[in-house]
Formats: sequence, C-alpha cells, structure tokens
Amino acid sequence: MARRAGIAALILALMHVQPAAAEDIRFTTAPLTIHSQDGAEHRFTVELALDEDQRAQGLMFRRQMAQDHGMFFDFGEVRRVMMWMKNTYLPLDMLFIARDGRVETIRNDAKPLSEAIIDSGKPVAYVLELNAGTVARLKLKPGDRVETDLIR
Repeated sequence: MARRAGIAALILALMHVQPAAAEDIRFTTAPLTIHSQDGAEHRFTVELALDEDQRAQGLMFRRQMAQDHGMFFDFGEVRRVMMWMKNTYLPLDMLFIARDGRVETIRNDAKPLSEAIIDSGKPVAYVLELNAGTVARLKLKPGDRVETDLIR
C-alpha cells in the first residue's frame, strides 16, 4: 500500500512539472529592418524566439520594451499561427510574416493579459511583436517586407 501511495505521489508530481522558469529562458538579439512600400526603412533590435521554450515564453511578464525593440518568432515551418497575450503586460502589435519576409497580416493593439486567440488568418513562418502603436506610427501595412538574417 505504501508503495502504491509513493507511485501515486510521483505521478502527481510529474503531472505538475513546469516548463523552464522565465528567468531561465535566454534570448539572443539581432537587427531587423522593415521596408515599407513607400520606401521608408525602419530598424529594430529584436529578441529571437527560436525554440519551443522561447516561443512559449515570448514577452510574458515584461513590463517595458524600448521603442525600437521587438521579438521575432521563427516557427521553423509555414503554418497558420495562433498567439495570445496571457501573462503579457505590454500591449503589442503583431506582424505575421511569410517565409519570404512579406508581411501578410497585422493585428494591432493586442490586449494585455487576454487569452483571446490572435490568428494569423493564413499560413506564415514568422511573427514580429512590437510595442502597440508602432504599426500606426510607422504606417506599416501588409505587403511591407521584413529583412533579417533569419529569413531564408
């Protein structure tokens, strides 16, 4: 009986294993440029979310981000992408980007802490998150091009 209780306790403990703690997730940075259709270039420094843990963490728990910074998610494949804002305190603009770097879809002003799904609406390879209001301020739109070493 004691052995059964021990096994049950172990199973319960394993069921509650959490992914790596936020402070354990590290991001490298890279330069990124958005080329607007009007010829303007907008330069950013982005953190790279390249693996499953980094993509799961994203910008959660952050309280601020510099105006010329963002986070770039590489999904390693082209697919329909669904994001959310759970545990994310910053309002964000999201650019959903095709494999060739073309902005396909933009979602403005994602509501902080929301569990509502933010859908790319079509298959994409990447997502760029910027501070809310950046898209409007820079007049970004679908068809603009994103350039970074990660876009193949």
